[in-house]
Amino acid sequence: HHRLEATKDEKTGKTKLVPTGELAEPFVIRPTSETIIGSAFARWIQSYRDLPLLINQWANVMRWEMRPRLFLRTAEFLWQEGHTAHETRDEAIEETRMIHRLYADFLEDHLAVPVIPGEKTEAERFPGAEITLTVEAMVQDRKAIQAGTSHYLGQNFSKAQDITFAGKDGKEQHVHTTSWGVSTRLIGTLIMAHSDDDGLVLPPRVAPQHIVIIPVTPKKETREAVIESCRALAETIRREEQFAGAPLRVHVDDRDLGGGVKKWEWIKKGVPIRLEIGPRDIEGRKVCLQRRDRPANEKEFIDREEFLRNVTGVLGEIHDNLLARLTAFRDENIAPCDSLQDFAAHWAAIDPGWLLTPWAGSREQEEELSKEHKITIRCLPNGEQEGGEAPCILTGTPTRQRALWGRAY
Repeated sequence: HHRLEATKDEKTGKTKLVPTGELAEPFVIRPTSETIIGSAFARWIQSYRDLPLLINQWANVMRWEMRPRLFLRTAEFLWQEGHTAHETRDEAIEETRMIHRLYADFLEDHLAVPVIPGEKTEAERFPGAEITLTVEAMVQDRKAIQAGTSHYLGQNFSKAQDITFAGKDGKEQHVHTTSWGVSTRLIGTLIMAHSDDDGLVLPPRVAPQHIVIIPVTPKKETREAVIESCRALAETIRREEQFAGAPLRVHVDDRDLGGGVKKWEWIKKGVPIRLEIGPRDIEGRKVCLQRRDRPANEKEFIDREEFLRNVTGVLGEIHDNLLARLTAFRDENIAPCDSLQDFAAHWAAIDPGWLLTPWAGSREQEEELSKEHKITIRCLPNGEQEGGEAPCILTGTPTRQRALWGRAY
């Protein structure tokens, strides 16, 4: 309700925010939109014929973050959030699981980031949800990033907000709702998963430019001819080649700058393919190919026609290499653990990986372990819950349940 201004405390020297007057129009700080959407659902839904009601919105939301981190945890961020209402529990759970699969597929197929899908424990579940499904990504410092979540809310929100409908039998009943979302945190995930000491590394499907062509013009008298040849090649690629169902995005950097300056600029921006073309390359009908998934100084001179034949395959190979590299890194840094002593020792390391343990502890026991080691159960991974019984790492109780523990942003 109040304007805040930063002022310096004379005694401590610290900067703090102090209210300086009421806002003409108060803002509502909110992390998610269930209450707002639920109010609308209560007005929109009258009959089973109105169901399912499927709403998706892009919105900026605000959260109270004590330690903001760019992209990963910011006070205000843009995200996509879905809200749905269904006639039955089974339909709502299927929607929750469908979105969960969609998020996992998007991360792997577009961002080349492998994820471990699973279910959150009660302690980590979204408040008010009966089921929270998550996709967990490991980045290069071995920390976890919750890359997307999908929640089955049961009838908790519909009862609180009186979202009812007349069923096929004419009786009034409450809807079953879901909510789900991903945010600009995915940008942070992408950066921290693939980038190296030279800068950004972009998977081809999300790169603003698939290919940057850099004319090499050591002599002024050949400059225009080289640039024209590069433009002609770019136009041929755009016209004849497609990747992921769309024409390739190609840029010719014809600025009058040194080749090294331009090369490193595009390396830092993470462009998947760089082509350098000079007078000799034009005469020999060759191109100098450089790939962002390989060392910056690695070059390959290939025939122009061969490049045109294989360019989409090269882009697909870059995606596959990035995904395989990160998958191998993640798998190398997840270890099974069945000893509480080993479990405790593991977290004393700098940037420890994740541990997979048998788990049958209570919510209180989980929260105690989490607080002690500054970790959380990232999820109960899909595919890990069908194994044989083993003693819980804490209680010794035989259990089939497996929990994935890690440090997170």
